[in-house]
Amino acid sequence: MTVFEKIESLQKGLEETDAYTVGEQLKDICRREPECAPLVLTDLDNPDMSLKAAAGKIKAWADAKQKEKKAKCVCVPPDVAEGILRKFYGLPDAQDAGKSQPEPVTEAAPILDLASFF
Repeated sequence: MTVFEKIESLQKGLEETDAYTVGEQLKDICRREPECAPLVLTDLDNPDMSLKAAAGKIKAWADAKQKEKKAKCVCVPPDVAEGILRKFYGLPDAQDAGKSQPEPVTEAAPILDLASFF
């Protein structure tokens, strides 16, 4: 089972909830950074690391901000939510992801003279 299949199976019945949205954000992370997929897949087998538990961490952040700002509601920006999810699931920071891979070498493309084909 892939991480995407696992997340989608866990999302069933959670449509239109914060936990469903957590699953969508995890899928986005795993698409951008495939090296995170095995970590997420393993963590999702642990009931303490469920989509609902992760959503609870984001809600706790929002509740703390709401209390701090004495506001009626608080918005959790996507980058903040992603940071909370990365910490919860033990994923590398976005800027650290893929650093183990060497940078691609870019060379000037050879020039092709079409006249040489005639």
